[in-house]
Amino acid sequence: MRSDNIKKGIARTPHRSLLMAAGVSRKNMDSPFIGIASSFSDLVPGHIGMRDLERQIEKGIHSAGGQAFIFGVPAVCDGIAMGHSGMRYSLPSRDLIADCIETVANAHQLDGLVLLSNCDKITPGMLIAAARINIPAIIVTAGPMLDGESKCEKLSMIKGAFEAIGKYRNGEITEERLLELEEASCPSAGACQGLYTANTMACLTEVIGLSLPYCATASAVSSQKRRIAFESGMQIVEWVKQDVKPLDIITRDSLRNAIIADLAMGGSTNSFLHILALANAARLGEQKIHTAESSKTAFNKKEEVTLKDFEELSHKIHQFVKLEPSSDISMTQFHNAGGIPAVIDELAKSIPEFKGGKSTGGKYREGKYTGVYSDKRVIHPYSEPFTTKPGLGILYGNIAPEGSVIKISAVDESCYEFEGTAKTFDSEEEAMTALENDLIKEGDVVVIRYEGPKGGPGMREMLAPTSLLAGKGLGTKAALITDGRFSGGTRGICVGHICPEAANGGVIALIKDGDKIKIDINKRSLDLLVSDEELERRRRELKPFVSKADGYLGKYARTVQDASHGAIV
Repeated sequence: MRSDNIKKGIARTPHRSLLMAAGVSRKNMDSPFIGIASSFSDLVPGHIGMRDLERQIEKGIHSAGGQAFIFGVPAVCDGIAMGHSGMRYSLPSRDLIADCIETVANAHQLDGLVLLSNCDKITPGMLIAAARINIPAIIVTAGPMLDGESKCEKLSMIKGAFEAIGKYRNGEITEERLLELEEASCPSAGACQGLYTANTMACLTEVIGLSLPYCATASAVSSQKRRIAFESGMQIVEWVKQDVKPLDIITRDSLRNAIIADLAMGGSTNSFLHILALANAARLGEQKIHTAESSKTAFNKKEEVTLKDFEELSHKIHQFVKLEPSSDISMTQFHNAGGIPAVIDELAKSIPEFKGGKSTGGKYREGKYTGVYSDKRVIHPYSEPFTTKPGLGILYGNIAPEGSVIKISAVDESCYEFEGTAKTFDSEEEAMTALENDLIKEGDVVVIRYEGPKGGPGMREMLAPTSLLAGKGLGTKAALITDGRFSGGTRGICVGHICPEAANGGVIALIKDGDKIKIDINKRSLDLLVSDEELERRRRELKPFVSKADGYLGKYARTVQDASHGAIV
């Protein structure tokens, strides 16, 4: 075992003494050492119930003959960090989490890991860590919160709280009703109720095969979640014995499976960033070549995963699951309808590109789960999709020559072709001020720039302005484009991840008030209707971007790559 490096032999007497100080018995010195990386936090609703899940995982590990060690990693609640400077830390926290786990696991030579996660950047950070360290690892996502309800009105964090602000400012609801919605929208521990980023990444982790079946959708406050946590503890000990490692599971095929499922369900656009970053951490495409003279690394482009995989698959995959915020179906209803096993079963039967492979728990059999329940009202047969359009799409054009993303499932089909007039803002705060003062009208395209990975820095989510647009009734009448990103709860004509970003001199930095912008989802295009000659003139006048960030964000801004490469550092 890897942990023998800290517990075997006379020279390790001091190490064993310190381990005994931590409570390890002499008998358990011979057990696999399993780390439980827990992102418990009193600050994050999705994580406040993790103390109980830690106990269940620990029980599972010890029942299977392992020795468990709990250690903590940071967690940011995107909802609380939203709309102010704190959101700049959200995406960078993904890489910080991966670094923390790598540091603890390698410094203490752990044999395996259970990664207890839930919210937006924590799950991808843990996936990246698992791929990077490549010791046996399993992920337990803590699960979604219960649906909110007030006066027989079903609520979610987005529709019950964020969009309620716009309704209040429009005079549609009273302040008293606003306060009622505020109190009732988030009624329990857990990730927010829809297929936003947290639940999207939980679902994709299960599709990849690093979580047990139903882990993604079982409620955070359910006994089923406690059982899944216990069984995950049992499973990791078995994986250590069998030497099943993350890179046995994270392959080009399994990541393309995740992309297919993401498109079929209309998940969060943030998944693009995280899958690309995970592919990089898994070193897909790299191949070690050994010769008599040397050992070197070659690159096999057929094995890598890039934005082109999203683009290719987005033209083939139909959306047969439609969840909140694109519909009124919550994660609770999705779970009761069959959850991810039912989605996998449908995809395996219907999509040739969807490959079988290793999976935890109920193994794939000939590329599909067997014996799963599926409620066809929620999880349509693939032959009868909600729409033949995918849930997500990649748009290219002179504004985004290296790509941009849109959640097609959250756009009304009447708006698939939209041409409007640019109103430009160099920060989210400037755009919010304009929205709050009713300066954005029907036919406008709100341009928010210098919010990319480098320019922000940190690539903030734009949930506040997109929710305000929807709440004010402009969701089908105005558009928003940005080099920042969106919450999985965003809906409307909203294009993000524009590359190159403004801080790198992208065309989005050259847009002026009054310019015409055309968004065409059918043609997957995003264009500024200005001549090349005029753009070149503007480029000559553009002042180079200079970041004022310091501390962790300053370091991040200096090292981060663009969104089309996963905003990796």
